[in-house]
Formats: sequence, C-alpha cells, structure tokens
Amino acid sequence: METVNVHDAKAHLSEYLARVEAGETVVIARRNKPVAQLVPVSQQARPKPPRPIGLARGMGHVPPEFFEPLDDELLDLFEGKGAGPDPLLAE
Repeated sequence: METVNVHDAKAHLSEYLARVEAGETVVIARRNKPVAQLVPVSQQARPKPPRPIGLARGMGHVPPEFFEPLDDELLDLFEGKGAGPDPLLAE
C-alpha cells in the first residue's frame, strides 16, 4: 500500500489507476493525513443487470375474505379511533 499526496495523485492519476487495476491499494493524503483510498472494484460491487419482473408469479394467494369490508370496531382501530391512546406512544 502506497500513500501519495493529493498533488501527486492529480499529476499521476493514470499511473495510480493502472496500479490499482493490478491489485494494489493507493492511499491519498492531504498534508500527510490519509483522506481516501483507491481500491479495485470487486466483481460484487459492480452493478448487476436488472432482475426480470414476474419471477414469483403464482407463488402467492390472496383469499376472497381479504376484499371483504372490515367491521366498524376494527376499522376504528386502524384509523386511530376507539381504543384510547396508544400505550406504546405514551411518555
């Protein structure tokens, strides 16, 4: 691992990139304090192609009861009415 100052990194960037592609790590420093690290991009970090849509088609089932209206008491609970203040939100 080599440490270079910002001025050298700007002046010889192509050289340092070639070294990084070869597997080395280059640390860039400002006033001799490390601020960045040039490392090769791993295969896993490279963007992957988008996944096709519909891979899970047919794997789930929504029963007909899901579409039936909720009773008033349960609906009030979802809307924040009815059961009083939420004990989890109390101070």
